[in-house]
Amino acid sequence: MNVPTSTGDATTQPTVADEPHIDGRAAWRAAEEDTGTGALAGLRVLDLSRVLAGPYTAQTLADHGAEVIKVEAPSGDETRGWGPPFAEDGRSSAYYAGLNHSKDNICLDLRTDAGRGVLAHLLRGADVVIENFKAGTMARWGFDYETVLAEENPRLVYCRVTGFGVDGPMGGLPGYDAVLQSFGGLMSVNGYPDGNPLRVGVPIVDIVASHMAVSGILLALRERDLSGRGQLVDITLLDSVISLLHPHASNWISSGKVPQRTGDYHPTVVPYQVFAARDGDFFVSAANDRQFRSLVTALGVPELAEDPRFVTNGVRSQNRNVLAALLGDRIAERNRDDLAAELERAGVAASPVNTVDQALTAPQTVHRGLFLDTVDYRGLGVPIKLGRTATRTPRRAVSLGADTDAILGAMGYSEKDIDVVKTGGALGDV
Repeated sequence: MNVPTSTGDATTQPTVADEPHIDGRAAWRAAEEDTGTGALAGLRVLDLSRVLAGPYTAQTLADHGAEVIKVEAPSGDETRGWGPPFAEDGRSSAYYAGLNHSKDNICLDLRTDAGRGVLAHLLRGADVVIENFKAGTMARWGFDYETVLAEENPRLVYCRVTGFGVDGPMGGLPGYDAVLQSFGGLMSVNGYPDGNPLRVGVPIVDIVASHMAVSGILLALRERDLSGRGQLVDITLLDSVISLLHPHASNWISSGKVPQRTGDYHPTVVPYQVFAARDGDFFVSAANDRQFRSLVTALGVPELAEDPRFVTNGVRSQNRNVLAALLGDRIAERNRDDLAAELERAGVAASPVNTVDQALTAPQTVHRGLFLDTVDYRGLGVPIKLGRTATRTPRRAVSLGADTDAILGAMGYSEKDIDVVKTGGALGDV
């Protein structure tokens, strides 16, 4: 194999002398023994990404049986430092652990020739590669997808995650979740009318981008079954945030009226908001006229269903403040759990506004396996479930470089070869 050399400032480093004995495909044999579980069992995924969208994509694939190797720089994925809370050894964070479970981990300094030499072998053995480097980085290292990787590994599915894409007026600019919430219009419709635009309380743009990336990868793998060739999966945070703008985008396209912040109100459905119950916040949705009639009947004011101001959603929208005050007075007299049970029986969607701990420990959440608390793993479970095919039981995220020697050994690197790679500075201090 011709190992790419740097076109930048890295100096020439020692390389493994007898490269033909190195088999990149065998790297994944170092993965956990549980390789037969899940719809993606046997799929070899190389995770070159960091922070959120890319790592979450790879973790989702791992949940469904893919064997994932995460390549991490000696400095570590920056989210290892995003705490507190931190792991007991203080070397990683809860944030990192939530995005990197069920992966093997190899530490490589890709600024070195030796590190890129190892990466070249891994790329040849992978089915799927996920990366979110700054645009042009992989090409600068000699790993351009279109001109190099697609020729060397025609079946490779290459998922690239960027902020704005690699071309166009903003191509190549870095992207961050909150920046895209702002740029993409999401922040403008989140918050109260008399307040500032608000960032959504979770990194929603990154999370949706990861779901789009998983979908794109699965689509590309399905097409590969037909054509025998992989392809580029081009994911951007901009695409992600724009896809989130329903119904605001459709409303503007139809009416020309710029959507405004409505707080906890829904822009088109009334009532669909948070009220103050006797013992805390309570959310109610009455998305059609039947549900509205059931709601006001349960609240002891059935006459509101016949009030000309409230008989349809359209007129309820015009009189939402008056209606909210009337409903709020009745809900304030009720306890949340009792009212939720009554409305559930009446076919009205409603719920107490739970805190995170309440949501995770709710009996239904636990029943669905969405929160696991065992000796070996404490964290979120797998949210996508299939009827016949089991998912992998998550295992904890590992320390930086925990599997480096095992992965190199499985590939065919001898102890002498590994020493050469270390001498080349490719493994950092791990």
